[in-house]
Amino acid sequence: MSIRHGLLALLDQGPRYGYQLRTEFEARTGSTWPLNVGQVYTTLGRLERDGLVESAGEDDEGHQFYAVTEEGRAELRRWFDSPVPRTSPPRDELAIKLAMAVTVPGVDVAAVVQGQRRHSMKALQDYTRLKGRALAADSDPDGGSSNDLAWLLVLEQLIFQTEAEIRWLDHCEARLGRHAERLAAAEPAAPADAPPARRVVKGRARGRL
Repeated sequence: MSIRHGLLALLDQGPRYGYQLRTEFEARTGSTWPLNVGQVYTTLGRLERDGLVESAGEDDEGHQFYAVTEEGRAELRRWFDSPVPRTSPPRDELAIKLAMAVTVPGVDVAAVVQGQRRHSMKALQDYTRLKGRALAADSDPDGGSSNDLAWLLVLEQLIFQTEAEIRWLDHCEARLGRHAERLAAAEPAAPADAPPARRVVKGRARGRL
């Protein structure tokens, strides 16, 4: 997620100070990716260093305002015009967890998959309920706000992402089952006429009188 470009998008609509930026960012994304004020000001400092924003004075309460520069607007337009690259996908904790689980002895990978599926199904139900509320707000006869539409788009992305995760977990479970079957088939079977193993007690064999 590009907090950097998200703040530029907000500043493109006029000067703002840090707390305002945090509040508006969370309002437009439904607090899906909460920010803290320190993170906002750290990002603003880097944007100012790079010439993308500049100080725009203070109000009577001492709030430091920032405004986007022309270079910042150009950077924002490049961001909107360019697709999000998939050459370096973000680290996915679930994928890393399963990759590690199948290589660590003693881990019940099937239980990991089933536990995650239960969690993801509950999340999907929660997102679906929230979508119902967002749809009601967006279809308000008085006209939904752009923030309502933004939140609806974010929710639908979360729903599609969670549905895809559940399908992937189903696929993982099926693949784990096939892998276990191949391992079982590869184990050498004991000869049908092999004598039963004798039990040894204190160094002597049992089974003969």
